[in-house]
Amino acid sequence: MYWTLELASYLEDAPWPATKDELIDFAMRTGAPLEVVENLQAIEDDEEVFENIEDIWPDYPQKEDFFFNEDEY
Repeated sequence: MYWTLELASYLEDAPWPATKDELIDFAMRTGAPLEVVENLQAIEDDEEVFENIEDIWPDYPQKEDFFFNEDEY
């Protein structure tokens, strides 16, 4: 299982909190790439409820991870 920013972006509008099956259904209905569905299927815990993308991909970058100075623009 691997995640990239592009793949994770397909789950940004997912109906959080959600279970693994709900996320798979959402990914298929919205036309996410097959890699997103495969990554979700690789999750072992079927009963866990995920609150956000960080529960699935702990290394998901946060806004503060980017070095963009909003005050300049």
